[in-house]
Amino acid sequence: MLVNDPQAAHYKIDPSRINLAREFRAAPKGPHSDELQRVLHRMRWSAPGGRYVLVALEPGRRWMLARIPPTRGTPIETFPNRVFTDLAEAEWHVFRLRWRELTGDDLPDDLA
Repeated sequence: MLVNDPQAAHYKIDPSRINLAREFRAAPKGPHSDELQRVLHRMRWSAPGGRYVLVALEPGRRWMLARIPPTRGTPIETFPNRVFTDLAEAEWHVFRLRWRELTGDDLPDDLA
């Protein structure tokens, strides 16, 4: 388990570390290695253009992609065309978006 690491919010994600994406894809709920936990912490709290999140439309059944803007008080941006009925697939989609945003690289399609 990763202890509170103040450096994790500024952790530089190495785009060549595809093994971390594979680890997440295999077990989105964990357990995760310390390295993947640092990546996830960075993804969840330090997105430059606002954070991608999932909004529950029907708890436990349907989720919609959304983005929390970087500026407080600005409305959440929703993506009604991106609705999921499988939470693992929804989380994988968000992981891929965050990866691209923070590394500048898309993950290989064979991981999808």
